[in-house]
Amino acid sequence: MSAAGPPQGAQHRSAQREGTPANAALRRKLVLLVLALLLVAGLAVAWSWSPLRAWLDVDALVGAVRAAGRSFGPLAALAALTVALVFAVPLMFLTVVAVAAYGPVLGSACVFVGALLAAGASYATGRYLGREVLERLAGPRVNLLSHRLARRGLLAVLAVRLVPVAPFAVVNMVAGASHLRLRDLLLGTAIGILPGTLGVAVFLEQIQQALRSPSPATFALAGLTLGLLLLGAWGLRRWLRSGA
Repeated sequence: MSAAGPPQGAQHRSAQREGTPANAALRRKLVLLVLALLLVAGLAVAWSWSPLRAWLDVDALVGAVRAAGRSFGPLAALAALTVALVFAVPLMFLTVVAVAAYGPVLGSACVFVGALLAAGASYATGRYLGREVLERLAGPRVNLLSHRLARRGLLAVLAVRLVPVAPFAVVNMVAGASHLRLRDLLLGTAIGILPGTLGVAVFLEQIQQALRSPSPATFALAGLTLGLLLLGAWGLRRWLRSGA
């Protein structure tokens, strides 16, 4: 006659104790993910609306990038651009700096490679901190939205790159936490930043002049751009919510 196993209640309590470390680890990851997203979003705001904005001086940074290129080679400038994008320095501003420092061909290539590297780094951070949290702690509606986003992955990334409704680094981190594939993120990023990069290469002088001494027309254009961004955000939200 076989020996009786432990009571069912004891087994349940044991399973709960065994699951506690895993749940605690998930909660820590969730806290770290929220803090990382808040940090990146806060930096994105700070670069435009705080004293940090004084650091984004086009002429000074162009000179610094050229000096770094002469001293350490173009890879140093590429590394600096990648790190700056991870820390939410605006992509369009860095595009202006890179194109002004290295010309339309090399500068655009630096922007493309740096943007893809930064996207991959932020995606990896979001995936490590958020993917398991999303799958195990989020509700079914959130997971459904995540899977729907993954099914439309390339188009979704392309939409948020063409109409940047959120900071570059935030989008990458959220993509990593969702079920969206890295391949779709990188391909959508490469295609989506192409128009803006070409626009900077063609209209560099006008953009630099607007940054140095903004005119009423500059503010009008900024207002129009903001309106288009809001319209794009509304359209993107409706698109992602459709087809449940």
